[in-house]
Amino acid sequence: MITVGMNYHVIAGKQQEFEDKFAAVMGALNSAEGHTSSTLWKDVSDDASYLITSEWSDEKAFMEFIHSAAFKDVTNWGKEQILSGRPQHKIYKH
Repeated sequence: MITVGMNYHVIAGKQQEFEDKFAAVMGALNSAEGHTSSTLWKDVSDDASYLITSEWSDEKAFMEFIHSAAFKDVTNWGKEQILSGRPQHKIYKH
């Protein structure tokens, strides 16, 4: 089991759009092999800063998901329209 922390900072005023997109992405996550659960967290001191924690059966399953067309479509959309900087991901092994 691994936990992945994905940190995102969005362009001011785009918070709701980011949150709505995350809700839509949950469908892809929930159907991904090896995915257990994901949660979106919002920073109380910076409302444009988010953390997504995601539980996976193993690192291989997560890597397969981030190389999928569904993930690439979402990240391309985010880079072009939503994010103020490059996302940062960290994998925590249990």
